[in-house]
Amino acid sequence: MHHRAATRFFPGTTAHHRDPCTATFRHHKWPSAVAVELRAVQASCRVKLLLAPDKFKGSLSAAAVSEALSIGWKSVLPDTEFAFAPIADGGEGFCDALAKALDGQWIRVDSVDALGRPAECRYVWIAATRTAVIEMSEASGLSRLLESERDPRKTHTLGTGILIRDAILLGAKNILIGLGGSATTDGGIGMAAALGYRFLCAKTGEALEAIPANFPKIGAIDHSDVYPLPNIIAACDVQNPLLGERGTAAVFAPQKGADEHAVRFLEGGLTHLAKIVERDLGCDFRETPGAGAAGGMGYGLLSFCKATLQPGFDLVAKAVGLHELIAEADLILTGEGSLDSQTLHGKGPAGLAAMARAAGKPVIAFAGSIEESPALLERFDAAVPIIDRPVSLENAMRDAAPFLQRAAARTARLVARPIPL
Repeated sequence: MHHRAATRFFPGTTAHHRDPCTATFRHHKWPSAVAVELRAVQASCRVKLLLAPDKFKGSLSAAAVSEALSIGWKSVLPDTEFAFAPIADGGEGFCDALAKALDGQWIRVDSVDALGRPAECRYVWIAATRTAVIEMSEASGLSRLLESERDPRKTHTLGTGILIRDAILLGAKNILIGLGGSATTDGGIGMAAALGYRFLCAKTGEALEAIPANFPKIGAIDHSDVYPLPNIIAACDVQNPLLGERGTAAVFAPQKGADEHAVRFLEGGLTHLAKIVERDLGCDFRETPGAGAAGGMGYGLLSFCKATLQPGFDLVAKAVGLHELIAEADLILTGEGSLDSQTLHGKGPAGLAAMARAAGKPVIAFAGSIEESPALLERFDAAVPIIDRPVSLENAMRDAAPFLQRAAARTARLVARPIPL
């Protein structure tokens, strides 16, 4: 776990909750229909509860968050009827959410990391629909590299391509790929090489190693021996194009170790690649929203695999039947490590809240920290910061489960005892 990732999820915990008695439950303006429904729930104390949280990154998986919330809630309202639908966007937790929802099994594969070193990886196989679910970060993620090893001129997506190839050989009719957490800015050429594409040197005609350092040398793309490709859908939660000020090199490569010189090199290399792809493959996706996702992996999947891009939350929501589960629930609990401005940009809790609001169902969000943003908090009927005492970041992350249990219990008491709305 990298410290930078961790700090985003429990910032300022020591200062934010000095009075847990008053900070625990943030009640906002409830639409009248929701208020009426919650009064009925409160009066009966027999709640049909849907638990649909995202992960608390670096601390708890979505399934573990659900378990902690259910334990706390049942300590107050033991007769509650629960339904579980851990959610995710296209990043970490994508496979886990779909595996649990669709009775998937884990397939282990000998692959490579973003520097080409051997790495044991896994993906989810859903036998009923012959669908494979892959997280790009599993093989090609930053989490496999030391900070000193990060260099997007060298890192590549070959390992993710090996996972895709294994799923094809297993007989996959559909492949779902979560884009997020990558260590790469290779435009998907490493992935393409694993599927049979060859990137030929302009001078020698020989196949090049499919890494960004070789972008300027590419003279042609040989696609005469590519594996037959199934239907591929990429879960993508950013709208960035491949190139330009909002492109993958300018926006994301610095997070992966690129300095200014490397950013310029990658921008030029990806521009060159796009021209060769347009000439040899007859397609041009450089301006497509999402092409810049995961170091240009969105562009690579569109160009080399004829994939489609979908918002990760929408894909997961459809797969788990979230609309139906919301319709059957009296009350919905969601949450993630931090409710902040990023929550509004494709994150699961915000998407869930919109669906719940449309169905007239109240939704309560739990988080380690909550940004004071009217636009954010208006999405939820209530937001509950889970930290109930002064605590360090390290301890907040380590003890997230008991914090969640106690927060759920406090919230259940409010539901159990009708209060003026």
